[in-house]
Amino acid sequence: MEALVTTDWLAERLGDPDLLVLDASYTSKIPGAPAKDPRANFAAAHIPRARFLDLDSLVDQRDPLPSMLPPPDQVAGRLRALGVGQGTRVVLYEDGLHHSACRAWWVLRSAGLDAALLDGALAKWRREGRPLDAAEVATPAQPSTFGPSTPRTTVFRVDQMLANLASGTYQVADARSAARFTGEEPDPRPGSASGHIPGSKNIPYPSFFHSDGTWKSRLAIAQVFAEAGIDPARPLVATCGSGITAAVIVFAAHLLGHDAALYDGSWSEWGIHPDTPKAMGPA
Repeated sequence: MEALVTTDWLAERLGDPDLLVLDASYTSKIPGAPAKDPRANFAAAHIPRARFLDLDSLVDQRDPLPSMLPPPDQVAGRLRALGVGQGTRVVLYEDGLHHSACRAWWVLRSAGLDAALLDGALAKWRREGRPLDAAEVATPAQPSTFGPSTPRTTVFRVDQMLANLASGTYQVADARSAARFTGEEPDPRPGSASGHIPGSKNIPYPSFFHSDGTWKSRLAIAQVFAEAGIDPARPLVATCGSGITAAVIVFAAHLLGHDAALYDGSWSEWGIHPDTPKAMGPA
């Protein structure tokens, strides 16, 4: 299965017994984003046979930072409850503007599961007049035996980011808006500084998409990286506000055949940390 599948592809395979579609919508706890109730929205209308992933629950509750990656066992437990087995093909989609299915893809990869994304997400499916369902799809009476395997993700912590300031081993790509990156717009999080990580480059995450929310071609994605001064074939770590939209950059690199790390604390951590230098202005 390709990393990115079309609505045509999914429509032809919805009845396949080894295929599971998961709604990876998120409440948009991203500052400034409108509040949502993804579970209620899912109950009102979802792709037939889909189940609700509940991305909001896949966070490390022990960490005071928002949306931090949970332990692999927690991810695997959720997947077992949803009926994901060792041979299950998983397709993720979201209903929203922040492409949270990319974050879900990254979270699932931390437990060793490689899922696919639905290009254009629920918005494209809906625009095309494809069927929607309001019926709750029953989860299996008995959980599957899915267990975590070797992680397919690389997670960076603040100490690694600080060390990279000196070594310059990793390029750093920031998925936030240009105004947030330069510091022209103050950070909306209380107590957080403005600006960006010194030496980082700005690639606002919408840069990878057409206006209708579908992904650009691989050639165009490569051009987006190039215009930002980033070579995805070299070591790369993505960051953003709270680790959600940084996953868009990681997935974009994946589409080009490259692995990228993700700084999970992102600006939520860097912006309030007393020992982290902050840069202002353009890259």
